[in-house]
Amino acid sequence: MKKVLLSLFVVCGALMANSTTHTPKKMPKMFQSVSISDATILQDGKSKMFCPKCGMTLPMFYKSNMSAKVDGKVKQYCSIHCLVDDMSSGAKVSDIKVVDVASLKFVDAKSAYFVVGSSKKGTMTKVSKYAFATKKDALDFASKFGGNVMDFEQTLALSKKQFAKESAMIGKKQAMMAKKGKMIYNAKCQKIDEKFNSTAEAKAYIIEHKSCQGLNGKQLQAVGLYLNNK
Repeated sequence: MKKVLLSLFVVCGALMANSTTHTPKKMPKMFQSVSISDATILQDGKSKMFCPKCGMTLPMFYKSNMSAKVDGKVKQYCSIHCLVDDMSSGAKVSDIKVVDVASLKFVDAKSAYFVVGSSKKGTMTKVSKYAFATKKDALDFASKFGGNVMDFEQTLALSKKQFAKESAMIGKKQAMMAKKGKMIYNAKCQKIDEKFNSTAEAKAYIIEHKSCQGLNGKQLQAVGLYLNNK
């Protein structure tokens, strides 16, 4: 399974405009990306490598990953946008953590320092948000790449304010990808009658059951979106 997952990295922009496959021998192409060996995956289950809200591959967007306990279980998100998405859907979250860009370890989000609006691309947002365990690391990052240093509450409030507009933009992108996903599904996949609760579940099912042949990361995401919404 780990070998299969290595071929499924989705290289795309914050709003999933572009993506390519990723091979283990190459260094990650995006600032957010780390190798699987450097990523800590806190959630469990067959779809644990994917964001439960948007389905994107977690190690590919690892430096903006966040996690939270929801109904006693840990969920790991690709971004603060997807955390806010879950919160907006009524999820009661606790024990929120964020990846410290400097150490690649999860730290308490409430004590972290966020650099908001740097020149580094964000995940699921035009305004990037990267976290650091120490204020010094955040200030050093901001001095190199720009942006403002904020605490978690300020960053969360900004994410909530931006959420509706960003969701509309992402929704359009996902709808276009789902249409392409339908065509790819009809051309390359066996018939799948399962019903899915998320794009992540659909992608995990395809991998486990080898339901589609010759998909790259972008195609897998597109088919997953289609199956989740059909």
